[in-house]
Amino acid sequence: MSSQGVPRGAVLAVVHEPVALSPGGPLVLELRGPLGPADAETVAARLAQRHRAFGVALDSHRPGHHTLRLTPPAAGGLAALPADLLADLLAPPPPGGEILPVTGHQQTLLRAALTPTPTATPTATPTATPTGTGTGTGGTGGSSDGSDGSDGGGVEQLYWDWSGPFDVARFAAAWQSVVDRECVLRACFDWVAAPRLVLHARAEADIAVCSPAAVTWPQLLRRDRARGFALHRPGLLRLTLLAAEPGGGAGAAPPRVLLTYHPALLDERGVHLLLREFYRAYAAGGVLPGGERRPDLRDHARWLAGQDTTAARQFWARAVPPPRAATRPGRPGGATGQSGPGLLDTRLRAPETFRLRSWAALRGAAESSALHLVWALLLYRAAGVSGPLPVSFGVQLSGRDIALPGAAGIPGLLDSPLPMTVTVDPAAPLASLLHQVRDTLLDLAAYPWASTETIRAWAPRPPAAPGPVAGPAAGPVAGPVAGPAAGVGPLCGAGGTLVRFDGPLVLPKVLRSELAAQGVHADTPRSAAGAAGGPLTLAARHDTAGGLVLGLFYDRAQLADEDAAALHSQCVRLLRALPEFRQAQASAGQLLDLLARAATPRMARPVPPAAHPALTVLRPGHPHADVICLVTAPGVPAGSYDLFVRGHRGPEEIVAVHGDGAPGVLPAALHQASGPGRRLVLCGCGPGGRAAYELAQRTPHAPGMVSAVVMTGIGDAAASASALARGVRSVLTPPP
Repeated sequence: MSSQGVPRGAVLAVVHEPVALSPGGPLVLELRGPLGPADAETVAARLAQRHRAFGVALDSHRPGHHTLRLTPPAAGGLAALPADLLADLLAPPPPGGEILPVTGHQQTLLRAALTPTPTATPTATPTATPTGTGTGTGGTGGSSDGSDGSDGGGVEQLYWDWSGPFDVARFAAAWQSVVDRECVLRACFDWVAAPRLVLHARAEADIAVCSPAAVTWPQLLRRDRARGFALHRPGLLRLTLLAAEPGGGAGAAPPRVLLTYHPALLDERGVHLLLREFYRAYAAGGVLPGGERRPDLRDHARWLAGQDTTAARQFWARAVPPPRAATRPGRPGGATGQSGPGLLDTRLRAPETFRLRSWAALRGAAESSALHLVWALLLYRAAGVSGPLPVSFGVQLSGRDIALPGAAGIPGLLDSPLPMTVTVDPAAPLASLLHQVRDTLLDLAAYPWASTETIRAWAPRPPAAPGPVAGPAAGPVAGPVAGPAAGVGPLCGAGGTLVRFDGPLVLPKVLRSELAAQGVHADTPRSAAGAAGGPLTLAARHDTAGGLVLGLFYDRAQLADEDAAALHSQCVRLLRALPEFRQAQASAGQLLDLLARAATPRMARPVPPAAHPALTVLRPGHPHADVICLVTAPGVPAGSYDLFVRGHRGPEEIVAVHGDGAPGVLPAALHQASGPGRRLVLCGCGPGGRAAYELAQRTPHAPGMVSAVVMTGIGDAAASASALARGVRSVLTPPP
């Protein structure tokens, strides 16, 4: 939580005691945390302003203890808190800040970043405290060492060598000037109850300087990736400078700049827009003239909320990939025995690139359509069938050619991968397939703001098979996004591949001249290995000489290095051969015949994550003591539950419940865990708190069994565990 007078990084705990409410009666919540009376009044005032239908009353007992009464609307009343109100209570906006909804592709990426890597649940033991890594209890796959709960994966890295005089102070001042101007660099995420983007009024540029004597470049890349980001803190872009080698003589390595950002906040074009602003500031001595950029993310959010989705719904109702569409460029294989990100780069020389571009242009298509054609053929080949077959893969759209004035200059996450589905017929002319991918891309370009989640929601569903009528089922405890709709093939980001055509933003000629006058040459940034947007991404870009560079980013756990090299080589071979097929009747099968003697790459079969047991005992406790139940959910700060279990000294049994069981399993498991005369305290950090609150609402067994629900906001592991302990103590220990 952030508020005036509250220490940075502090987390608020909210305690709710479920009781039968009279119609229109207030919901009573206890605020436990480093809140003085003025801070508590600020929280209450914000709730009253943002949720005018509710009556808000506050009683301050002493610093750190306040009672909040929320009276629901008179008409009908409410038995539970709405998700948005709960989010504003546990994670109020910072002073001077704003909150935007997270939608579309950004929501998909955020949920992916918060979903734990599948690991085994720690085995229950009779020891006092668990000693494992905490991957089962924390719900986020993080360590239990009290670290900040950073997201260690999913970062993107760009780097370039600095050419010319280098002033570190001026470099830092220029970036701080960009941070002050661009709200996206002062943004972070909140996912307590619903994914939200939090814009802070102030943030500091994150810049570090390393000596080449202390760390090598490969080591720096690995350490930087492992560091990840704390998504709940502003500043999801950082820079690391690897200083020039001592001496600076001929052959000495120049300073190198590493720029790291989280893909849930920025796309690559947005990063290049920020780089342009940085160079403007550096050329001007470190200060960027003017105020905040407009339009910005706030304007884009308003534009997006005003879109009529009728036409998009109709389009995607017929354009979703069919279930039988081929989506993988490799045949099913066993485990690769490898891990980590991989990157392969191959360059088509400028004359080869010109011939490819001319071949496509003579047939009324762009160079990118030739790339899509070749990728579609590789997907078809891996399917190992004969005759026509639909194939589907993701294509990246910039999202900046929308009807919002100035959208082209907005840094942020505006691009989105959309599924392109075409039918490959080896007997049909190549030109027909080229026109098919071209026309499909034009159709997709009308809806660049769509996302896989919205497409999945809009997809038609087949009628349900007749069967017995089931009673109302409890919804799942907050968990990852639902799987594909029935009858719908895999969408990009859900087991498919992605093809993107990157276009780095060229610095204006005037700006390049200003930098050159100061002896500075702005080098084009390059991607580091691991910047993949999924299991496999094919990225194309032009180099300064006019050649086409093809980068294959892949997950080595799914595609071994040898198979990745074969796939990459086959893609390049088909692209180089395309201009030779000049005849109008040249078929797709004839182009594929060039690979007749080449082995088809293999990809590891997807392994579904093992389901957690509904309930795990973390510490037995006294047989007659109450039960503390930690509710896990994706996004619980990593390691927070482990720290809580280690630090708790009471006699209570501590258990963890998981939300991936069948409906009704959790309430039954809780009833069994409590036993006669034992009460339950349901607890959760961040989204685990909301899940605990919802679980208490739908636990019909033994009225009064759930004595209290303890919810916290989002912070690092130590702050989250401390807030959770504070709330639990207030329930278990009688007040003085």
